[in-house]
Amino acid sequence: MAKKKSAKKKTSRSATKPASKLPKPAPRITLPVYHVDAFTRRTFHGNPAAVVIVSGKWPADDVMHAIASETNQPMTAFVLIGKGKRVGLRWFNAVKELDLCGHATLAAAHVLWNHEKLKGNAFTFDTIGGEVSVSRDRDLIALHLQARPAVRVRATNTLCAALGREPSEVYQGALTMAVFENKRDVHSLSPDFVKLGALDTSGVIVTAPGAGHDFVSRYFAPRHGLNEDHATGSSHCTLVPYWSKRLGKRHLTAHQVSHRGGEMWCELNGDRVILGGHAVTFGSGKITV
Repeated sequence: MAKKKSAKKKTSRSATKPASKLPKPAPRITLPVYHVDAFTRRTFHGNPAAVVIVSGKWPADDVMHAIASETNQPMTAFVLIGKGKRVGLRWFNAVKELDLCGHATLAAAHVLWNHEKLKGNAFTFDTIGGEVSVSRDRDLIALHLQARPAVRVRATNTLCAALGREPSEVYQGALTMAVFENKRDVHSLSPDFVKLGALDTSGVIVTAPGAGHDFVSRYFAPRHGLNEDHATGSSHCTLVPYWSKRLGKRHLTAHQVSHRGGEMWCELNGDRVILGGHAVTFGSGKITV
């Protein structure tokens, strides 16, 4: 009987050992998040973005990709507030990290001034694509961006087939820009996104003279998981130099004619494009990762 009791005690002690070696769960962090519609004064219009406020240091890249996939917005901006008037900013969608996203930058500035109570009327974002200065005049936020002018090239058969219509002019720079002479052509385009995605370009802008605005545009980027963007800041770094030269104007108004639409106030100042727009908060909350 004594031997049996001793064996039972040994079995019991052995069974408890693995439990004591279980790894501790990784600590979780809670972050403020905002849903903002940019380049518009009305919710459900403009271009939506999620803005996540982080502190201390950036989360791991795979975590930011996962958050961007979870928010399921065209773009998620991560904002790291530092010292003084410099703020870290990174842009992620579910596919990749970008080196520039205008509408998410506008959304981030809107959040900092209206919800995070950042003081002053100007500050600078530090991004992987370089510095982006931001200023405001009442509720109009201006992004100071590097101009990206394009050079004229021949319209290829593959581009015309992808767009379903031949443009009057084609320009190539950081993006491809197809120019039409009637805004109805831009409104009515129904591109083949598979063919567009096969083109050797990051994205395709289509544009034409406007009525009520100096010009209209649309922007397609299927190679980056975005068939059509709602309201695009980066495309205007190419659009503004073109239309400023063509119309002989430094100050321009623009309308991006996606189904949600977007409105921009533009200025060409040397090699800089100053892009102004409004933003409105749709919602806010917290995420735990």
